[in-house]
Parts: sequence; structure tokens; C-alpha cells
Amino acid sequence: MAAFKNEKNGTWFVQFRYTDWKGERQQKFKRGFATKREAQEWEREFLTQKHADVTMTFESFVELYEKDIRPRLKENTWLTKENIIKKKILPYFEKRKLCDISAKDVIEWQNEIRELTDKSGKKYSQTYLKTVHNQLSALFNHAVRYYGLKSNPAAIAGNMGTEERKEMNFWTVEEYKRFSETMMDKTLSYYAFEMLYWCGIREGEMLALTPADFDFKAETVTINKSYQRLHGKDIITTPKTKKSNRTIKMPKFLCEEMQEYIGMFYSTDKNDRLFPVSKSYLHHEMDRGAKEAGVKRIRIHDLRHSHVSLLIEMGFTALAIADRLGHESIEVTYRYAHLFPSKQTEMANRLDDLGKGAF
Repeated sequence: MAAFKNEKNGTWFVQFRYTDWKGERQQKFKRGFATKREAQEWEREFLTQKHADVTMTFESFVELYEKDIRPRLKENTWLTKENIIKKKILPYFEKRKLCDISAKDVIEWQNEIRELTDKSGKKYSQTYLKTVHNQLSALFNHAVRYYGLKSNPAAIAGNMGTEERKEMNFWTVEEYKRFSETMMDKTLSYYAFEMLYWCGIREGEMLALTPADFDFKAETVTINKSYQRLHGKDIITTPKTKKSNRTIKMPKFLCEEMQEYIGMFYSTDKNDRLFPVSKSYLHHEMDRGAKEAGVKRIRIHDLRHSHVSLLIEMGFTALAIADRLGHESIEVTYRYAHLFPSKQTEMANRLDDLGKGAF
């Protein structure tokens, strides 16, 4: 591999040809290397990556992984993955050849990660450890599936951490009404929490709502987007999943309230956000309202749980609730199973009746 010296400033550069993925010949030029060896190593790694050879460094593979995966994901989803990769994975494996990383190496990495602490000095939760390990495993799975790696060493090493179910808090109707009364001094806050509690929509879905999403004749609100704050900018994205695209029937009183709220705007475009605030604003309002109302402080997302528990108490099925909330029915069944009334006695009695009738 050839490297050339720039006599003017003493640095090194490489210039070579290679065949791209279309089968076309391309020329590559890269300058600014301090030594000939650095220049040659860069050329070697570049060509290895282009040929998708598993002898490439882990760092080079991560670059390929980003090119492959990032276009398929929402920006906030990729940023979460990228943060884990850069801070918890790359520092350990970046210079190793992809094919040389063994299950033993992964186990040693797991042991080091387990000893790390967060900003407050606490060790990471079991859920976070599992998330970090799953990301490493996803990288190797991608290499196995598309780049010829023989096996996934993270899968062989076994999982790190466990998924911890967060306590599912919720407010009763009485608790929510006490809270909502404290919100009446701030119009935006009051109507925002009304949408969250009585429709069970996600925080990002509520923050993305516009006048165009409401059909007051049909008494519906359409959920087809979500709000995120990324890099200091307001971003409107598609909802969390395909099933999150849905139309929700609203109670009549809420339709009247939202018509009243929209009517308060002096001038608003049908595509303007109705709740132009941040998630942190809502969290502060939740703190304030819970304290003033004397009710337990729950998370914003727990308002969604509150809506589910209310519908369960009213006797609706898991499938009907899942359709309204925009996720799979099995998720509702598993996550909220403890809230559904037991049917065991009813089942046994009906089986008893059938059994008696057989003789």
C-alpha cells in the first residue's frame, strides 16, 4: 500500500483506486497523516470496510452499522443507541478485529460495565444493563446476518441484567378530579391533562396535536404524529408504532372542552400545535398539581395507565382497550393483567354446570 509525503508541510497522504458497491472504479484521496504508517493503516482499514471483511476493526463495523440502520430509525431512537455504543461499547472493543472478539471478551466487558456508576455514584440498574447488552448483541447479530460473522459472541456469553418492571401507578377518577381542579388556573395545563387522562394518549402524541386533528361532529381526535425536542429544536415525527396511528372517540364533555379551548386562540392555523410547551413544563405542572391537590405524585405516562385501569374497571376487554391505546392487545393483557378481575370462579362454575349436565 502506497503512501506519499507532502514535502511542503511534512505530512503524509494516500491516493488509491477501489471498486464500490456498484462495481464501479472510484478514486480515494486522504491527507493529513502524521506518519507513513498511519496513512497506510487508514488505507488498509478503508479497503477492508469496503469489502465488508470481518477482519475489519469493531470501530469500522460500527460505522457500517450506522449507515445501514440509522436511515430506518427515528432520530431520537438512533441517538439513544448511539449514546450507548459510544460510551459503553466502543471504548472496550473499537480497535479489536470484529472476528477476534470472543464470548470471553464479552464476559470481561460485562464485568467492567457492572462496576460502572452513574453521575450520582449509583451502579446502573438491571434494566439499563440489559439494554446495554442487547445493543452489543444487536451489533453482532447485524454482522452475522449481513457481513459473514460466524457467530454472535454476546449471545454465547449470555445476558447481562434483567428487565425490571416499574411500578404501575395510576389515579382514580376522584384523585384525577382533585388534581385537575388545581390546574384550572392555567388554561393550557388544564386542557393538556384532560386529553391525557380521558383519552389515554402518550405525552408526545398530545404535544403534537393540532386543530386539524379534531372532528367535533364525529367526536373524534386523530393520532398520526408525535412531538420530540431534539438538539434544541421542536421535531414532529411519526407515532411510536404503526398501530399508534388511530382515531379515538372522545367523550362529549371533552369535545365541548376542546372546542372551547381552540376557540380561545385569537388566531391559529389548523396545523399549529395546540400545546406549544415542553415535556419538562408538564412535569413541573404535575409536581405542582399533585402537591396542591394532596394526591400521590405519578409520572405523566401513568396517566395512560390510569386511563387503562379506568376502562378495565368499566368492563371493557383487553382487545378493545388495546385498539384505543394503539398497541398490541397481548401487551395490555400482560402488563395490566393484575388489574383485570379474575374469571377463575366463573370458569369453574360454568365447567361444573357442563360436567353435571353430561350425566
